[in-house]
Parts: sequence; structure tokens; C-alpha cells
Amino acid sequence: MIQQYEEKLLSLIDLTVETASDDELFAGGYLRGHISLSAANCEVNGVTSVEAMKQAVEESLKEAQSELNPADQLIVKAMWDKLQQDAQD
Repeated sequence: MIQQYEEKLLSLIDLTVETASDDELFAGGYLRGHISLSAANCEVNGVTSVEAMKQAVEESLKEAQSELNPADQLIVKAMWDKLQQDAQD
């Protein structure tokens, strides 16, 4: 389940590359790392719930918040919210 969800999120990011703004490209690249790391951590720990993976990504983003200025944090958060919504469709 988690692997399929990870692949869907990464695919959604890839689909935006041709038309994405610089901010969207930055946010997509930034999120790729958090999504992949969270999925790998879930797999290693035997977690299979997509909800748990979403929570792991949220925690990862929260822990890394000091890496980004407030404007970039908003851009990343907006893209993360959009990805989650698009992945459900």
C-alpha cells in the first residue's frame, strides 16, 4: 500500500515538471526527499498504513522546518496538501 502511494505522489510531482513554476519545482524536489524517506522508514518499521505514512511525512516536514524560510514553508505545505488531494482522486 505504502509503495503504491509513494509512487503515486512521486508521479504527480513528475507530471508537473514541464509546466511548474520555479517555486513548484523547488517544492516538488524538496517533498520527493521527505516522501521517499518516510516511505522507506515505514517499510523498515513494518508500517503499512497510508495514513501513517502521511503522518510520517508531516513529522519529517515539521522536523526540517528550520531549513526553510517562512515563504518556502508555505509553498511546500501548499504542494503537500495538493499532492494528498490529487492522490485521492
